[in-house]
Amino acid sequence: MIKPCSYKHYGKIIARIQKEGFTIGNMKMARFTKQNAAEFYAEHYGKSFFENLINFMTSGYVLGIELIADNSIKKWRALIGPTNSLKAKEEAPDSIRGMFGTDGTKNSVHGSDSIKSAQRELTFFFGVNTKLARTAIFNNVSFCLIKPNIIKT
Repeated sequence: MIKPCSYKHYGKIIARIQKEGFTIGNMKMARFTKQNAAEFYAEHYGKSFFENLINFMTSGYVLGIELIADNSIKKWRALIGPTNSLKAKEEAPDSIRGMFGTDGTKNSVHGSDSIKSAQRELTFFFGVNTKLARTAIFNNVSFCLIKPNIIKT
């Protein structure tokens, strides 16, 4: 998931994702409410940074992305770098967090840390009963279809 602080970097991050060999299976722009942000980050409830995290995650749009690749979780975690962006800038400056993050909370992207987390998070974003509202209203929306011949492999 691309976090609100990296809204202006969607194109660069998606290009990097594709350059690293991931296939994008699904993508959805959404805006968290405090309730569904708290549900998404429930494992952090009670921690000192929880309220700050929820406020940040509800401050703008997020882009949920289903990534497909062999060992995708491990590969994605390596690409995004350390959780704290300041550490990422030192240890992994070419990582997504090293390039676009600013601190431990505004670290540009989220990455599932296990198969179980990935299943829960993908269902949260893309499942039949998703709680995330659409970002478009039907008087300001159009449809875009990207044909297969335009995608570089």
